[in-house]
Amino acid sequence: MTAGQLMKLVEQGLQLVGSGDRPDLRKRLEQAAARLQDPSIRVIVVGEFKQGKSKLINALVNAPVCPVDDDIATSVPTAVRYGEPASAAILVPTAGTQDGEEGFERRPVDLAELPALVSEQGNPGNSRKLTAAEVCLPRRVLTGGLTIIDSPGVGGMGSTHTLTTLTALPTADAMLLVSDASQEYTEPELRFLRQAMRIAPSVAAVLSKTDLYPDWRRVEELDRAHLDQVAPDIPLFPVSADLRLEASRLQDNELNAESGYPALVAHLRNEIVAKAQRLQRRSVSQDLLSVTGNLRLSLQSELEALENPDGTPQMLEALALAQAEADELRKRSARWQLTLSDGINDLIADMEYDLRDRLRRIQRDAEAAIDQGDPGPVWAEFSQWLEECVAAAVSDTFVWTSERSQWLAAQVSDHFAADEVSLPVLHVSDSGDALDPVDQMPGLDPGRVNPVQKVLIGMRGSYGGVLMFGLLTGIFGMALINPLSVGAGLLLGRKAYREDKEARLKRRQGEAKTLVRRQLDDVTFQVGKQLKDRLRLVQRTTRDHFTEIADEYHRSLSDSVAAAQKAANSYAQEKEGRLCDIRTELKKVEALHRAAETVSAEVSASGIRTAAGVG
Repeated sequence: MTAGQLMKLVEQGLQLVGSGDRPDLRKRLEQAAARLQDPSIRVIVVGEFKQGKSKLINALVNAPVCPVDDDIATSVPTAVRYGEPASAAILVPTAGTQDGEEGFERRPVDLAELPALVSEQGNPGNSRKLTAAEVCLPRRVLTGGLTIIDSPGVGGMGSTHTLTTLTALPTADAMLLVSDASQEYTEPELRFLRQAMRIAPSVAAVLSKTDLYPDWRRVEELDRAHLDQVAPDIPLFPVSADLRLEASRLQDNELNAESGYPALVAHLRNEIVAKAQRLQRRSVSQDLLSVTGNLRLSLQSELEALENPDGTPQMLEALALAQAEADELRKRSARWQLTLSDGINDLIADMEYDLRDRLRRIQRDAEAAIDQGDPGPVWAEFSQWLEECVAAAVSDTFVWTSERSQWLAAQVSDHFAADEVSLPVLHVSDSGDALDPVDQMPGLDPGRVNPVQKVLIGMRGSYGGVLMFGLLTGIFGMALINPLSVGAGLLLGRKAYREDKEARLKRRQGEAKTLVRRQLDDVTFQVGKQLKDRLRLVQRTTRDHFTEIADEYHRSLSDSVAAAQKAANSYAQEKEGRLCDIRTELKKVEALHRAAETVSAEVSASGIRTAAGVG
């Protein structure tokens, strides 16, 4: 069943619900309609700087939509989706937006101007503060809702850029990890992949630039071995963007097959777009089944009361009992709310401990490294290493917190009947700005001493030696300045210089340790605050989600009791007309319910066929 046919079913459901009686059911169907109207299937392309991500996308859509050059890197995420005619826009943050709002406005730009806006060369460090860029192209590969996102390079897979990349993964349907064929996967890349596997629903790997490296097949074997250690089912696609672009120019199918892109395109269509569409159909069908079930309960109660007046008291008694159970469910909400509240408190405590524990280990490693030498000359490299370690620790904590939040939502759902519950969508891994409030590492005195300073330090130490030994040798009739006093002065001056050097080293080491502690304390304070805010948002989202479920069930039973009571008190002359109306409405509800069941069965059968094909 197509998205258009599903949309017609949702519109039928909206007509049956009406505008005033059941706003809760109408809201659910409106949300389902919104999902159908925005069928974007987001595939985010990630990797280190200069690995060929932008050129990969350009070759996929056969258009220079992402800037590519040896000295150009992407600084702003760029989303490429289907649209006709071709167009481009940038998303600019708007001032004064509240939390939870999208907070940006779309400004159309010329396609030719886009590279200067999204690249490091034209927009270094995203100094223009753009949220993202969008490109629409009439390309067959983008049909079906496929949206390909070119992410900024993550700079070593351990920096704050990595944290920003992990931010986008919960909202994406799939991720492509791009690494060129110059070498096998590095440990930071594999570490990032393991984190992504815990967040992204679908992950694939791309080996780029195979045309530039004759030994790429050896690198492919090594990469496949690494991928098997992470997860056995991660596909790897060796590709050449230059061959793909040349094949498109020459319309050469053989060259296109050699580029490796047909296998990648087939994966995008069959494993990502098709599965996302099945998930969307399943979600909409479940919404329709729930809504029609609630409508059918009310209509059947009134119909039975009208058709069988003698059985009305028994039916009312049964409905009253069911309503009492619903009231009890609402009263029991204290139980699931207690589970939620205790779980959030435990999660906050565990999160704080996890973050502090990770940062303390970094602090111990940093202090040990400082004690091994002079931190002054290598302070810039040391600061970068510390930043990468902190970013990795924070991203680990956010990923772990996201998993625990989903687990907590599942624990809360155990207080409800299985057929009534869908878990809320939680995006706790949104940690892209977690380290923004943290200042950069302060500088440290490199400890360099020029020749003049060295002489002055030595002279201060040698003065006492010359004077002392000069006076001592004066007893034997020697001058104040003599070879013995000069030699003693040189020895004491050298000793004084060494002592001063050691003292300056100890002082720099102490200052470096103090700076590290202050930096990690700042990270703990800022990141801890943001994690708590996100977990409070998880608490509110989960609470509202399950409260709506309980209220919806209670409202349906209350309406059923009211309808049955109204039918029992109806006048005889109104009875036949109302019976006809109810039967008509009930037929529409039943027809919509059967259509939703058909969609659900099709989705399940499609999933079984796909699993059988894979097996």
